Amino acid sequence: MPKKVGATKKISTQVVPVVGMAESVEIELLSTMKKLGVVRSESYNKLGSISHWGLDWKKAYPEVRSFRTPESLGLPSKLMEWTVSDVAKAITASQAACTEAVVKKIYKKFPGKDNQKKRKELCKQLKTLAFLNNSLLHRLVRKEFQRGHSWVKNQIVYQQGGYKCKRLSRQTYQLELAGLRRGKRNRIVVISNRKIKGQIRLIHNQFLQRFEIHFLVDHGTVEISSERRSLGVDKGYTEAFYDSEGQAHGKGLGRIATKKSDRICAKNRNRGKLWALHRKRSDRG
Repeated sequence: MPKKVGATKKISTQVVPVVGMAESVEIELLSTMKKLGVVRSESYNKLGSISHWGLDWKKAYPEVRSFRTPESLGLPSKLMEWTVSDVAKAITASQAACTEAVVKKIYKKFPGKDNQKKRKELCKQLKTLAFLNNSLLHRLVRKEFQRGHSWVKNQIVYQQGGYKCKRLSRQTYQLELAGLRRGKRNRIVVISNRKIKGQIRLIHNQFLQRFEIHFLVDHGTVEISSERRSLGVDKGYTEAFYDSEGQAHGKGLGRIATKKSDRICAKNRNRGKLWALHRKRSDRG
């Protein structure tokens, strides 16, 4: 399979904590997240099947709305549309990853110039549901493609038009988020080293018991050379990886992992002793 060349965007996800919001805002946001969790789950069940192969995410919302209206959940149409579009994009990305894996297998199974026409025809069939009529492609796609399901009910997706960002101080910003009622905005305060823009994701981190804003940061483009060399990596324990040139990456990982493992082991051993003492006392009555 030919190597990809050209330029690609260098993008990272930045996570910033929410440090201020009213109690009424928190209650409304948690309620909205729960309602959108229903939308997300039903959208995955509907659009995640192989019958929606080659899905156009822009056409996903009308299809979901045909059986689940925003009024039935007390949601604004835009909030529901943004969630459905987010689900559709995730499914599209999953299909693209599956397609790439299948194409690699096609190149491996039919190598050389003699099979170029056959490879081209098989790759063309992959773009639509035509691959269902080809037993080889059907089998490969079924093996690679995992139907998605979602139990996520702790996040809200906002597009640029769904919020306003105002700078309060050097690293403090106020976001006015679209609420459940028309014209009502929910104000929250976040700490960030840059102004927030573009699509954002408000997530309730249940592990840390806090709200967070996740958004993408564009760091420009990176040139991909056709003459780049391949590098092999081997997963280790005392370090994260060893590459094919003998260079260690992530030194000290094993020491940290061992320390944590020993701590958990000691804690569980003490728990076992306490449980044994409890049973012993209970048996004595």
